[in-house]
Amino acid sequence: MKTILAGLVFAMLWASASVATKFGILSAPPLILANLRFFIAGIVLLIYGYGLSKQKYGWPSREEWKKLSIFGFLNTTAYLGLYVYAMKYTAAGIGSLSTSTNPLLIVLLSSWLMGRKASTAEIWSILIGMTGIGIASYPLIKGSSSSVLGLCILMLSMVTVSFASVYYAQVKWKMPNILINGWQVSLGGIFLVPVTLVMSDFAAVQVDDRLIYATLWLSLAVSVIGLICWFYLLKIDTIKASLWLFLCPVFGFFYAWWLLDEAITVYTVVGTLFVISGLYLGQRQKFRKAS
Repeated sequence: MKTILAGLVFAMLWASASVATKFGILSAPPLILANLRFFIAGIVLLIYGYGLSKQKYGWPSREEWKKLSIFGFLNTTAYLGLYVYAMKYTAAGIGSLSTSTNPLLIVLLSSWLMGRKASTAEIWSILIGMTGIGIASYPLIKGSSSSVLGLCILMLSMVTVSFASVYYAQVKWKMPNILINGWQVSLGGIFLVPVTLVMSDFAAVQVDDRLIYATLWLSLAVSVIGLICWFYLLKIDTIKASLWLFLCPVFGFFYAWWLLDEAITVYTVVGTLFVISGLYLGQRQKFRKAS
């Protein structure tokens, strides 16, 4: 029961990031919103890891700083920076749907980087998943609520986070996940600051309830509580944890319809089914081994 609750909380929170971002960028440029999220989440995670944890940990070593910097740049600066920026030009529902392609891209990239030949099922899973995003996006592009530029930036962010995930899996970390994420999100925020200073109009920032609530939700609910649930699930069973990604598009489109009045059409349903089918096809053998 505890595992099911953690899975549901993760899926519900993770899927809400797109809608919260859409609200936040109404009051602040995307990169400013991203930096606020990163620094708040990083501070909270580090305070918890160093101050509230029962076990005491030292600061990262020189080699760990290097690894954390690379991971932080890929997973936070590049991935989330691009993702938040893409939300300026993309519907929230598509943002949630795109995150479900991560396991598919990770399979493809890990095959390429580790010299393992991708199976036919894995290749088909990528093609089916991407086709699903294209189908779901078609009426939104036609209706101007999403653009080709936004979708390209969004998919680039998905490729980047997949690289980050493969890198994370290859590193032999000696510190707990809570500190790894606390440092990587903080470092990622620092790396993003110069880009934010150059590309953002600070005069456009409106410090209102919408910005405050969106920032707190993204940093505390999504980046802290959501990640804690995710790592709890990974600790129990890595393969079964990925099953909860199936729910993210469902929750994501529901939030977008409920809070942003984004239409749920036949294209939305068919596209989502394609992505879920592709995700299942790519992970099917692993699910069978885990069962």
